[in-house]
Amino acid sequence: MILTPMTAESLGSYLEEAIKTYADEHVRSGNWAADQAQAQAEREFADLLPDGIHSKDQYLFTLVDDTTGADVGMIWYGVRGQMGTREAWIWDFKVDPAYRRRGYGRQALAALEHHVKEQGLTKIGLHVFGHNDAARSLYEAMGYAVTNLVMSKTLSI
Repeated sequence: MILTPMTAESLGSYLEEAIKTYADEHVRSGNWAADQAQAQAEREFADLLPDGIHSKDQYLFTLVDDTTGADVGMIWYGVRGQMGTREAWIWDFKVDPAYRRRGYGRQALAALEHHVKEQGLTKIGLHVFGHNDAARSLYEAMGYAVTNLVMSKTLSI
């Protein structure tokens, strides 16, 4: 698996889909109202990527199969600080549907770990929506552990 820096052109294509998906996921999870979700998602992406692919401490990659050369997905992480430490934070990670269930997710996370270690970082964090069982399973298989758990209950009126 090769992590190839995303181009400005591929970033534009990625953002179009990612912002909508992110908004939809927050609505599905009950976090945001449907009529405000798109605008909120756009604001969050703009805050994280004010300078596109050149945004400070943000790393966007296309996932490339090192055998076939096929683009199989993408991964985006940023470096952020907490209490005097710096860690990698996965903002988004996707293996394209045609390439799922072939080990690309594991290969991509292993390649990311190598990249993050080269930057002198020793921790990778991420958020996964509770209803995304496939992602949770992959992360757990790769050694990620739950560090926080947010729960809610929707009440009928």
